[in-house]
Amino acid sequence: GRRVPFSVVGSAREQTGLSVINRIDLSRVVDVQADVDKSLVSSSEVTDLIERTMLPDILARHPSVRYSVAGEVEEQRETSQGLLYGSLIVLILIYAALAIPLKSYLEPLLIMSVIPFGVTGAFLGHLILGMDVSILSAIGIIGLIGVVVNDSLVLVDFINHYIDEGHDWKSAVLEAGPMRFRAVMLTSLTTFLGLLPIQLETSIQAQFVKPMATSVAFGIFFSTAVTLFLVPTLYYVSQDFRRLFARRPLVPGQLP
Repeated sequence: GRRVPFSVVGSAREQTGLSVINRIDLSRVVDVQADVDKSLVSSSEVTDLIERTMLPDILARHPSVRYSVAGEVEEQRETSQGLLYGSLIVLILIYAALAIPLKSYLEPLLIMSVIPFGVTGAFLGHLILGMDVSILSAIGIIGLIGVVVNDSLVLVDFINHYIDEGHDWKSAVLEAGPMRFRAVMLTSLTTFLGLLPIQLETSIQAQFVKPMATSVAFGIFFSTAVTLFLVPTLYYVSQDFRRLFARRPLVPGQLP
């Protein structure tokens, strides 16, 4: 009931407190911000590390706490989802653009069969150069999808014309690779060499477009080697399936 010095009843400690309390939908919100040194690590890697190692422990100790990612990482995730939908639309459009003039449902699939190998080449290119896969890499892969089908189209078109001239389809498949080898290689090499100056550029401005150029250049280079073997083989297999489903049932008394 009487006054005493503060040091008798308590102790004081100075620390930084919240100057503003923010709320969204009546819920208290705290923003945690950070700048990432992109020469050492990417923002997506930091976010994955936090969500994998730090946040589970915090949420286990405080069940009422909720979190959401914003800023650059949120934009990257939204962009990745948009690119995924865009890739599906591109594949559908490419299939339609090939199926209409070729008047076939199967041949566009043969032509587009090299797309997965082109994407694989894009990832291998990033691995060889020690480069992280980014949003620009994904944009380059979408552009790569429309480019890698050119070599396959050259081979399939040659086979069709060779058959239209009255030749056997087997000889057409065997002749496609040697006859169109120069056209296929020149188409791919000119594209790869055209993107090479961007790969060799060391300026800061070029660092933004290098992932895109890497995806296209290495994707084309890798898919070209596969195309010369894959497309003729798949064409031969497709003819086997056509003959298999085209067999008519035997009439009684007819020789097989």
